[in-house]
Amino acid sequence: MNSINRRSLLAAGLGVAGAGALAACDGSGSAPALVSPSGTAVAAADKKRTTSGKTHDLTLTAARATADLGAGITARTWAFSGRTPGRELRVSAGDMLAATLSNQLPNRTTTSIHWHGIALRNDMDGVPPATQSAVRAGRNFTYRFTADAPGTYFFHPHVGVQLDRGLYAPLIVEDPREPLSYDEEWVLVLDDWLDGVTGTPDDVFAELRQGMGGMDMGDTHMGSSSPSSSSGHDMGGMSHNTPSASSSGGSMGESFMLMGARSSLLGGDAGDVNYPHHLINGRVAADPEVFRSKPGKRVRLRLINAGADTAYRVALGGHKLTITHTDGFPVRHQQTDALLIGMGERYDVLVTLDDGVFPLVASAEGKNATGMAVVRTGSGSTPGTTVRPRELDGVLVAASQLRAADDVRLTSKKADRVHRIELTGGMMTYNWAINGKRFDMNDPTANPIIVEQRQRVRLDFVNTTTMWHPMHLHGHTYQLGSEGPRKDTTIVLPKTTVSVFFDADNPGQWMLHCHNAYHGEAGMMALVAYGT
Repeated sequence: MNSINRRSLLAAGLGVAGAGALAACDGSGSAPALVSPSGTAVAAADKKRTTSGKTHDLTLTAARATADLGAGITARTWAFSGRTPGRELRVSAGDMLAATLSNQLPNRTTTSIHWHGIALRNDMDGVPPATQSAVRAGRNFTYRFTADAPGTYFFHPHVGVQLDRGLYAPLIVEDPREPLSYDEEWVLVLDDWLDGVTGTPDDVFAELRQGMGGMDMGDTHMGSSSPSSSSGHDMGGMSHNTPSASSSGGSMGESFMLMGARSSLLGGDAGDVNYPHHLINGRVAADPEVFRSKPGKRVRLRLINAGADTAYRVALGGHKLTITHTDGFPVRHQQTDALLIGMGERYDVLVTLDDGVFPLVASAEGKNATGMAVVRTGSGSTPGTTVRPRELDGVLVAASQLRAADDVRLTSKKADRVHRIELTGGMMTYNWAINGKRFDMNDPTANPIIVEQRQRVRLDFVNTTTMWHPMHLHGHTYQLGSEGPRKDTTIVLPKTTVSVFFDADNPGQWMLHCHNAYHGEAGMMALVAYGT
């Protein structure tokens, strides 16, 4: 299958036109009262969760750290308990997690922990100022919640652009009645990295928010995916060919902005930021993590994209992958050569290992860069950093081609409420927003998207921009179309509409946002709030 056909499949599957929208107000001209994140409705819903009676007590210390990325590369960053990725948390469905965040970050920095993908009680979601006050430096906050849905998740801050530092780790919720059969399990965290190497995420955002119109195009040396690439960003009719940047990206006065990153699979522009490194489990491709096993073993791979600006095309050289889950929920099994994973998405796959040494590659889609791990079941030399297994260009299954497993598919029902979620903005002024309004952190309930408990809700993501956006809903999973997979994060291609459905069964105030960390921080966020 060629790349044009893969792109067409993705656009056709995701670009389902939505119809109409219902107003968010209650018809009286005044905004309805909202369910409080710690109100009685939240407590009542929490009591209905199935619990095991087991509690996991732990402390996560957010502090300065020096990350060893391999190949002699170190980065001064922030991390949980000195590690990046942080130590994997593993619990069983129904267990309670009592995780104390100890904020030891410098310079009065506030932070939080968001438990990405978990449908937990609202006041534990970790989103200042909507669900809690940010945790101040030198202070602690304990997140206490029941993780009742098995699956692959992760956690990260929800303050500023801290996601693009080293503050993240996997959270695996095991199924006590696991239906899959496999011999081993490996967790792989993918990440785009620049913190402490070419600058900080705050440096990046300060530059990006100037927009293309605020840059001196004649003097700025922008990072490029290749020397001959033309601009990948919509510049309002302007074109600008730029010299390629060195691998240091933002050093020596060069820009953090990436130009020329193009992907037909993503509908054009692949990303904003010039990253010097792409990591799997915190290691660069030149010094990769090695997974050792034996031929014939069946392995479950849990893939997590913790990046801030990069989608990855993932493949294991010499092998087929069988997709079993996405965003924690089971799908009808489907075989593929490779898969595309956007920021915030997770996929579980099964693979039966052959004999030899194989590259497990996360190709930064449209960015001419690669992260890599190695699978070794026999003798052979380690693959080089430029290896490109043919599976990357083989059959690629998009989320839109997957179908929810029968036991998690939503029952057929007409939507009680429909909301048009128009994705707006562009690079010229870096004015990313939802429905033309930037989210105001100082007034999070100013323009809520109202739902009511027990409603079937349809969200129509209408992407009017020239960039792709991975749209993430907190506290819920939605279904793509009538039979598609259950997810909490989905790619919305440029100039397409994606319709998703969910049941409003977890009251509170929940963020809906683009999981490109820089788009979200610029304003592409909204509040999905339950009315009383």
